[in-house]
Amino acid sequence: MSAVARPLEGLLVLEFGTLLPGPLAGLILAEAGARVVKIERPPRGDEMRSYEPKVGEDSINFLLLNRGKQSIAVDLKAPDALTRLRPLIENADVLIEQFRPGVMQRLGFGHEALRRMNPRLIYCSITGWGQDGPKSAVAAHDLNFAAETGLLSLTSGVDGVPALPPVLVADIAGGAYPAVMNVLLALQQRQRTGVGTYLDIGMSDNLFPLIYWGLGNGFAAGDWPRPGGELLTGASPRYHIYRTADGRFLAAAPLEDRFWEDFCRLIELPHALRSASAPSAEVIAEVGRRIAQRTADEWRAELRGRDVCCSIVATLQEAVQDPQVQARQVFAHRLMVNGRELPALPVPLAPTFRASATAASAPRLGGMPDPSSQL
Repeated sequence: MSAVARPLEGLLVLEFGTLLPGPLAGLILAEAGARVVKIERPPRGDEMRSYEPKVGEDSINFLLLNRGKQSIAVDLKAPDALTRLRPLIENADVLIEQFRPGVMQRLGFGHEALRRMNPRLIYCSITGWGQDGPKSAVAAHDLNFAAETGLLSLTSGVDGVPALPPVLVADIAGGAYPAVMNVLLALQQRQRTGVGTYLDIGMSDNLFPLIYWGLGNGFAAGDWPRPGGELLTGASPRYHIYRTADGRFLAAAPLEDRFWEDFCRLIELPHALRSASAPSAEVIAEVGRRIAQRTADEWRAELRGRDVCCSIVATLQEAVQDPQVQARQVFAHRLMVNGRELPALPVPLAPTFRASATAASAPRLGGMPDPSSQL
């Protein structure tokens, strides 16, 4: 533990979440010092435990997302479930759950019931569509949220087919991160009022700020963005991806004039094609032709030390080995698994709010058998 107490030390968080959004939110709070207790259903626990690949008994996905937490195995449908968990609920500061709307109420763990036990409780519900509205009970996953909020439509390539995103943007940017933000705001509010609050986090709602520029164009001018037809979707040579001679790619983003001029000089683009009035399709084709004459390594060498906002597209393996990532110690924290140390998942906390780079493990299912004895 760091010499200076982390900001959330002394807080108790109950996590009823599974898979990604709730557990990632809990992980961030745990890294900031909170004590996070996962409530898991026996005998399997969080479904993420069964994913592949596994390291020991549990999946690496589960281990990464649940480092430093505790676990209690409780069947929420059991008659004594609320009695067993009552000591924790009465002392908890935050509760995170991600069941569909109404499920926690039917189980006897709804906000109103728990607020009577603990008026200071901050109760955070993470759902795909929010607690109300015509889609609130509709089953969906990350891809569905990206599809129905318009994000996916703007990833289409030249064949018109939307690209399958490798990033779980709704779960993380729409769910986990807003949940943490709102929990911290609620804790600040509780310091003034002395009472908790209810937080309704709808992942789909929170995707719209990610496409703010498209909303602005559409609302203000009726100019709704088109795949491949906008500055950020492939219409500009100044924000484009070009293939290199060896089949790799260069991501070019010299948007400002000074970067664009330096880039044009670097690739020796004809002056007639450097002007903003030059036909974009012609410029893109000519830039692509010139980029295709050299390999990725050759371009990497040419770009070194130049301010042109261009990068060779890295693999994930290359990215984690990047000298910048190493210098920033992004993966300095460690995950202990069966006596083996692996890099822990980075979380978006400033280093001053985390413990020093120590090793911690994920919890064994039901490793905390008696809630009352742990308070």
